[in-house]
Amino acid sequence: MNNWVIETKGLSKLYRGRYAVSNLNLKIKKGDIYGFLGPNGAGKTTTIRMLLGLIKPSKGSVHIFGQPLEKERLSILRKVGSLVEYPSYYGHLSAIDNLEAIRRIIDAPSAKIDEVLNIVGLSKDARRPVKGFSLGMKQRLGIASALLGNPELLILDEPTNGLDPSGIQEIRELIKQMPKQHGITVLLSSHLLSEIELTAGTVGIIRHGELVFQDTIERLHRQAHEQGTLSLVVSEPEQAVAVLQEQGLGVSLMNNVILLKHIPDAAIAQAVKRLVERNHAVYRIEEKRQSLEQLFLQIVGEGGRP
Repeated sequence: MNNWVIETKGLSKLYRGRYAVSNLNLKIKKGDIYGFLGPNGAGKTTTIRMLLGLIKPSKGSVHIFGQPLEKERLSILRKVGSLVEYPSYYGHLSAIDNLEAIRRIIDAPSAKIDEVLNIVGLSKDARRPVKGFSLGMKQRLGIASALLGNPELLILDEPTNGLDPSGIQEIRELIKQMPKQHGITVLLSSHLLSEIELTAGTVGIIRHGELVFQDTIERLHRQAHEQGTLSLVVSEPEQAVAVLQEQGLGVSLMNNVILLKHIPDAAIAQAVKRLVERNHAVYRIEEKRQSLEQLFLQIVGEGGRP
């Protein structure tokens, strides 16, 4: 058995002749926080609905815990907790009473209510009517509801939508403790790069229903760094460009500033050494790194793959 908690192959959903999700191959490993990142309308919620068996794929397959969702839907979903869009509550009831209604439906132990309220930090407000809760507290109660069944996988669709900065931080810290303290794998969807960057270990970027990047956050950072440029201000720049081209470096000249694509430190040192040997004065070297946000906008805005 492989180590993928979620694995999809060629997952697609066709609506009125247009693919909302196309040929999606997700791989989410046990104990990870997987950030499912993309602009609004990219296909994130449609994908999540297929993963939860709420809608049927037009093509492709979904395996969760190594089992086919199509054949083992009920046994799989007993081990999955989810919060899709905004949670709904009985506003006049307390947090405890809302959770009690869900607990009876899923036949969870009574003691689980106090446990999940403690996990999400709502123990002190457990007997207050939910209609008086802030939006952040309601989102935390939604996560508590998802945890009632003691899930091995937690699927959260845009859980920080509409929250203020303190609410966002509360939800972020809550999500980060799930794998470490409770052994729960998390699929977190968001259109906010900053949320995924600060929370997830692995990221999948979706654009127009297609997965255009899937790797670790570290790899995404490295990709941004590698697409940066180096600028050199030297004497006799036109002749200096010829010297660098002799070394096989890709260079250009703009306003008497030499621009180099990202190269290893050793190659930079060798380039400067060669310029000095050819009697060029090197006045300034500056590295311009591409930010993670710039790379993300490049991927989702122009459709380019990193």
